[in-house]
Amino acid sequence: MGASDFIDLYMDFTEYLLHKKIDSTTFQKANPVRFQEWEKIFMLMHPDSFTAQKKFLINETRRRYPLSEGL
Repeated sequence: MGASDFIDLYMDFTEYLLHKKIDSTTFQKANPVRFQEWEKIFMLMHPDSFTAQKKFLINETRRRYPLSEGL
């Protein structure tokens, strides 16, 4: 396992969203049901598996709740 694998295994959902350039605060406020559902699923699998499973939804979510450039 490389260093990036170690980081991925211990990444929480908020860190994952930051990595995907999604504003977690805005996402959670605007769509709390989906946020909680995804958070539960994320905790049960590797981040790469979560990305593969939700790829198109993640892209849509990033467009709706983009992370500000300054963060």
